[in-house]
Amino acid sequence: MPPTPDLQGVLSFSRALSRNNTREWFTAHRAEFDAASETFEGVVGTLIAAISRFDPLGPLEPKDCIFRVYRDIRFSTDKTPYKPHFSAYMAPGGRKATRLGYYLHLQAGGSFLGGGFHMPEPRQLAAFRDAIAEDAKPFRRITGAKPFRAMFGEIEGERLKTAPRGFPKDHAELGLLRLKSVTASRPFPDVMVTGPGFQREVLATCKALRPFLEYLGALT
Repeated sequence: MPPTPDLQGVLSFSRALSRNNTREWFTAHRAEFDAASETFEGVVGTLIAAISRFDPLGPLEPKDCIFRVYRDIRFSTDKTPYKPHFSAYMAPGGRKATRLGYYLHLQAGGSFLGGGFHMPEPRQLAAFRDAIAEDAKPFRRITGAKPFRAMFGEIEGERLKTAPRGFPKDHAELGLLRLKSVTASRPFPDVMVTGPGFQREVLATCKALRPFLEYLGALT
């Protein structure tokens, strides 16, 4: 894997944009954004090639995976026009994929890689709950493995206050059944993002995440 490009410019632009999130400022600093975007695109391209060696992604270009910087503010109370981060979703079909994949998010003070049922469809969440209620051991083996726990810790997701409808309130796996989303993510401090081994760390994280994604993907 080639050395990671200097991502300091990516984080610096992210930090500056979060403090100056206006169209006037963005227009005046467009050249800096373009440079940061080019660097991020190079990282995504390298990762696509590396991930495809153990998880075939099919024909895929960085531009298929990278999300636009512009926010949809039509129905939001937050009217800031730009996202203060760079992000990409690496899966067959890119950011429009229907298969679970790897979400990379670079932001000053908030970078991470993650995946899973972020905003699951009702059928996906129902399938997960049915599988857990029947036998949670396969899921527990994946999420309890030392490499997984070392990188991701506990499964994340908003939870219901009580058992979902149709499940006993005293079920042994109530903690999992109450999940409204099922995700795992690994944070990356800024010093790691700008370090020489960042791409290798991201790739190792993707490898550790794959069994989790395969389990969820096989449910529906």
